[in-house]
Amino acid sequence: MIAPGETIGILGGGQLGRMIAMAAAQLGYRCHIYAPETDSVAADVSAAFTCAEWDDAEAMAAFAADCAVVTYEFENVPVGPLSALGTVVAHPHPRALEIAQDRLSEKRFVSDLGGTPAPFAPVDSKLDLMAAVSGIGAPGILKTRRDGYDGKGQWRIGSADDASALDLPDTALIYEGFVTFFAEFSVILCRGTDGDIRFFDSARNVHENGILAFSGVPAPANLLEQVPAARALAAKVAEALDYVGVLTLEFFATENGPVFNEMAPRVHNSGHWTIEGSVTSQFENHVRAICGLPLGSTGLAARAVEMRNLIGDEAHDWATILSDPANHLHLYGKAAARPGRKMGHVTRLTLD
Repeated sequence: MIAPGETIGILGGGQLGRMIAMAAAQLGYRCHIYAPETDSVAADVSAAFTCAEWDDAEAMAAFAADCAVVTYEFENVPVGPLSALGTVVAHPHPRALEIAQDRLSEKRFVSDLGGTPAPFAPVDSKLDLMAAVSGIGAPGILKTRRDGYDGKGQWRIGSADDASALDLPDTALIYEGFVTFFAEFSVILCRGTDGDIRFFDSARNVHENGILAFSGVPAPANLLEQVPAARALAAKVAEALDYVGVLTLEFFATENGPVFNEMAPRVHNSGHWTIEGSVTSQFENHVRAICGLPLGSTGLAARAVEMRNLIGDEAHDWATILSDPANHLHLYGKAAARPGRKMGHVTRLTLD
């Protein structure tokens, strides 16, 4: 067990790291942020900050020397440089990062465990793309295998002509067939060092322009019917990886059951509602897990909970939002607003 008063290292300096650090502070832990960006909103609420490149082995080793355990706030932390952590334990294991960082590896891994992803094919050339469109059909989506998020690194392919006219980027790609679905949802679990798994309620998720805009619990009945199968798959993923911490799998709810979309080996935007809406938030349970503490209850703290992201540079009337006692405002401390950037979120509780 990592005792309160010790330091948790967090790789990545964004809002997820910020919320992990805030939850850790409530349990008596210090946090040390490692990130290459100078404007870290996680560092703003943490005890220490190392601003260095991922491949700076000396800086990474010095960071590790200050930490009792290390975790990640986003899945694109390069795995190779983590060898500089030495004997300091990283939760979850870097293998989870390796799989989640490559969409092809991720889908093959989940397929091997019995999951059902959208039909897919690797694309390394124009000939590969044309063959994938012919075999899988169109419409579909061409994605970079690495680094894409919030709709970035994606191209919609409506026909073979669209595929033929596209100038392919010089990177590994994957083509995915469209999935006909009636809702999107996520399964968020937390697994402790002793193998104990706790599931949070699955929220109905709504995306706008490829970015999560809304999550709400409880989800509609027809979506909830698909949660047990999705949870079973998520548990298989966690157990196969001997996972420790919060793990998220996103799904499409279809007439034929849940279709796997992607996994995130970290706390997740679709679980932000748990800060006020669950007995124990995803952030606190993540800290509990990586420190070897017992996991907390994931039960609902309200009859219904809604979370809406505050995205981009749209003006908001903070006084009006805060005047409603059912609303809980979270601003991430980001100085510059721009289209598509997550600036904060509002959680609304229904208690009666």
